[in-house]
Amino acid sequence: MKYITRTVWILSLVSLFTDAASEMLYPIMPIYLNSIGFSILLIGILEGLAEATAGLSKGYFGKLSDTSGKRVPFVQIGYALSTISKPMMAIFTFPIWIFFSRTIDRFGKGIRTGARDAILSDEATPQTKGKIFGFHRSMDTFGAVIGPLMALLYLYFYPQDYKTLFFIAFIPGLFAVISSFCLKEKNIVEHKIKLKTPLFSFLKYWNISPIEYRKVVVGLLIFTLFNSSDVFLLLKAKQSGLDDTMVIGIYIFYNLIYALFAFPIGMLADKIGLKRVLILGLVLFAVVYFGMAVNKNLYFFFVLFFLYGIYASATEGISKAWISNITDKKDTATAIGTFSGLQSICTMLASSITGLIWFQFGANAAFISTATVTLFVIIYFLKIPKSKIITN
Repeated sequence: MKYITRTVWILSLVSLFTDAASEMLYPIMPIYLNSIGFSILLIGILEGLAEATAGLSKGYFGKLSDTSGKRVPFVQIGYALSTISKPMMAIFTFPIWIFFSRTIDRFGKGIRTGARDAILSDEATPQTKGKIFGFHRSMDTFGAVIGPLMALLYLYFYPQDYKTLFFIAFIPGLFAVISSFCLKEKNIVEHKIKLKTPLFSFLKYWNISPIEYRKVVVGLLIFTLFNSSDVFLLLKAKQSGLDDTMVIGIYIFYNLIYALFAFPIGMLADKIGLKRVLILGLVLFAVVYFGMAVNKNLYFFFVLFFLYGIYASATEGISKAWISNITDKKDTATAIGTFSGLQSICTMLASSITGLIWFQFGANAAFISTATVTLFVIIYFLKIPKSKIITN
């Protein structure tokens, strides 16, 4: 565990606290918004706008972090914005203020993502990237287990008191902000030329990025374009006969598996290769989606969500570790920020595509089509030659 440095521990704890706050609200967010007068259409527009904000800002602030030579301020400001947005959602219930509060939350995520992942990359060697990113994802996802459990416990004693949860969520968020001030800035470069950073300047990185980066990102984005929200998996489980408690329980179970396996799978990736582990994760994803289409046994959903947790462990952190290994150190935040931004946009489109297929042809067609595209992505990655690691 000597490769888990003080900085990695701090960032991981910050992510754990923040995810506990966010995931505490995730299961009840649509219910709360509906209770204060939001229609399903308005909720959809709200989430679309929020994700678009996060997507665009990830690339921009990743680029800004690289050009400024700073990392820590972006992390601190990003987590602070997400934290203060929580009570704002409860205090200001007028639609325009809800839009503002939700956008502030996603804007904070956009500010911090590239810089945070660049710090993680700087704390690792090419041989330990899987471990470092895996450990961070593990800690982050433990927050996604703690948060919903806290929400379930509170709502058990105080049913339908959704507004108070937004104030409770502020507490772990505050711990995250306080912890972020324990981070110390490292000198990325001795001298940085101050340049203007236009909003879409990060997109220019695509033309100057290594060919290996473009090949990997293209494959990941095609996959993301058909990898819809987890809500569709939960909806399928719900329609198959699981009650509300079981659906939330299976979501917590999935996050627990994700958290438990992210670190050991990261260690495995450092031994056998990031690409191999990522492909293994995609194979499990295809199995889960084919299984969702044909499964009739309620208990087998737990098996599928177990495999889905393994898939998440083998892809989320691993993909960023792979990207950081094939890009120049001075461009790490830009490279990851650009990928994360494009990924957010593809994720937004993915849910629309899956929803349309579901509406026109049924749930089974939606899952089978996604699994089929994933098989083609697996073949694509198998044909990509071994990437050359950039160490400077």
